[in-house]
Amino acid sequence: MKVEQDRQACYANKRRRPLEFQVGDLVFLKVSPFRSVMIFGLKVKLAPRYVGPYEIVEKIGPLAYRLLLPPDMSSLHDVFNVSMLRKYEPDPSHVLRTD
Repeated sequence: MKVEQDRQACYANKRRRPLEFQVGDLVFLKVSPFRSVMIFGLKVKLAPRYVGPYEIVEKIGPLAYRLLLPPDMSSLHDVFNVSMLRKYEPDPSHVLRTD
């Protein structure tokens, strides 16, 4: 049993990468799990999966970060797990307008 657990852990750990952000970094926010949030007036299938970039205001713990969200996203809580964030690489085509 232990041998199989170690083998499966080895397979799983190959894909994992430690994510850590600093205060002031810009990140994209994953919004696809929020089915009730209609972003840009598009249906769920056509809506973007990530929006942003947003600035990290505070590091709450090793896996939680507080983001500076715009007022139109005030219905969402401003603390997110690291699994819902993606590092922003500066590129003008990445920025989605909320108009």
